[in-house]
Amino acid sequence: MEEFKTAILQPGSPENFALQTVQEFIKPQRQTKLVQDENQLLENMLRTLLQELVSSAAQSGEPIMQYGQSIDNEESSQGLIPHLLDVVLYLCQREHIEGGMIFQLLEDLTEMSTMRNCKDVFGYIEGKQDILGKQELFARGKLVMLRTCNQLLRRLSKANDVVFCGRILMFLAHFFPLSERSAVNIKGVFNTSNETKYEKDPPEGISIDFNYYKTLWSLQEFFCNPASLTVSPAKWQKYTSSLKVVLDTFEAQPLSEEEGDANNLEEEAASFNIKYLTSSNLMGLELKDPSFRRHVLVQCLILFDYLKAPGKTDKDVTSETMKEEIKSCEERVKKLLEMTPPKGKDFLRKIEHIIEREKNWVWWKRDGCPPFEKQPAEKKSVQEGNRKRRPRWRLGNKELSQLWKWADQNPNALTDPQRVRTPSITEYWKPLAEDMDPAAGIEAEYHHKNNRVYCWKGLRFSARQDLEGFSKFTDLGVEGVVPLEILAPDVRSKYQAKPSDRSKRAKKEEAKGGPQPPEEAQAASENDGEGARPVDVEASAAPMETDAATVNTSQDGGSPPTPEEEHKQNSDTDVGQEAGQLETDGPLEQDGEAVETGTGDGETDAEADIEAVS
Repeated sequence: MEEFKTAILQPGSPENFALQTVQEFIKPQRQTKLVQDENQLLENMLRTLLQELVSSAAQSGEPIMQYGQSIDNEESSQGLIPHLLDVVLYLCQREHIEGGMIFQLLEDLTEMSTMRNCKDVFGYIEGKQDILGKQELFARGKLVMLRTCNQLLRRLSKANDVVFCGRILMFLAHFFPLSERSAVNIKGVFNTSNETKYEKDPPEGISIDFNYYKTLWSLQEFFCNPASLTVSPAKWQKYTSSLKVVLDTFEAQPLSEEEGDANNLEEEAASFNIKYLTSSNLMGLELKDPSFRRHVLVQCLILFDYLKAPGKTDKDVTSETMKEEIKSCEERVKKLLEMTPPKGKDFLRKIEHIIEREKNWVWWKRDGCPPFEKQPAEKKSVQEGNRKRRPRWRLGNKELSQLWKWADQNPNALTDPQRVRTPSITEYWKPLAEDMDPAAGIEAEYHHKNNRVYCWKGLRFSARQDLEGFSKFTDLGVEGVVPLEILAPDVRSKYQAKPSDRSKRAKKEEAKGGPQPPEEAQAASENDGEGARPVDVEASAAPMETDAATVNTSQDGGSPPTPEEEHKQNSDTDVGQEAGQLETDGPLEQDGEAVETGTGDGETDAEADIEAVS
């Protein structure tokens, strides 16, 4: 053993002597890798050597991680135990020996060390975290490392060794992957052993309400095991009644900003762990402490968030009445947190953000903890001869680079008036005019009138450039807005203005009292002469007969008509004119029956447009 100790602990890099020493003393069957029995023999020798070194360090009174350190060069040299661990870690990393051997030695070292020496040992573990976390070593020793850390946590005091406990928990969080199930409380078991002991009987000479004292500290029993509230309705009633008493007291005794600043312990709480005392003599001081109030109120919010989460079984689901009580109590708790100084609103916003993120963690656990890590995509092997270099573009892709190149070569490209322009009415409606031509043979489902965006843009253009054509939209739909000059001759006659329309407009202009200018009258006569649409004789004669009847009535009476009679005559004239506007497609009823024109009652213009398009 002495020869092995001298050989394995010789100074220098482990690469120079580690494998040769193992081959010399173990004499393996293979030159570079030990089998199972040979690994077991080497592990026993290393554990025995480690025990001797720890015993020698304890007898000398030196810290175990500094034992055997050279006095001449203390900064660069290391102790015998860290040197031994480096040699074993090198052999495990190179897969010369079994990968879990280093984890076993670290566990033995922590068990043989005091808590002061364990801090130094754990510092070595933190320094080698990247190497120990490699897949070939992690798979062999993750359970041993977890057991080692849990044993350290059991030995530590949660009140006095808070920093060391935090170091261990942070190491576990970084060492194990995020989806590691061993670090997750899958079943959602609560730590019911964490009991809060308080006084059951009132002491003599107490100056506070002892019933309130018991009510306040009894809430910790429900915070310790929230699952019991969903099972037993009696416990839930007891909890709500106790909580209302506490909230009423907090509301009746609000804290001012001065009291909040004077009694705030948040800055001091960052350096040590708060464990509130439950003595009844301290009840008055704790009620004035904003940090104490926040602890109780935040516990209430955590409990409510647990109860609102959907349960795995029907028994865990909360009832409707219970949900309403939770909502009302939660609003009161949030209002109290907002009122508690200092910076109550900011504190409440942070707590709500934390609880909202906690929901993602809860859902992830209930889904079975699926892994977050994604394996990298496999790279396809490409032969050297076929490998092509991917072109690099100045602006990210070929099209943008080409456009920019054109702008460089032609500076006037960006100032060209044709670059951004509004098309004319005839140019825009030309595709729809081609669709309307029966000779084109375009099926109805492929017509441009089915494109709502196209129709909407065209109507905007017509409203700005061709108001007269835009007015036909109500009666004839989108196809009536198309200019007549671009329509086919057989289609144009269908959408031309009817004589009744022109007579109606002329009468309205005469009613306004202004004679028509000669130029406009000539233009109207020319329009009437160009391609007037043939109309049914009976339909066109209807307004003339109505006018004659109106004239006869006024002549027979011998007196001018009253305003009511004149209004009635005008309405009758309009009815006759609308009858004359009907197309020859449908039959006209002349026996006094009403003829439907335009949209019906309750029918919007949009519905009429859709019917016209279809």
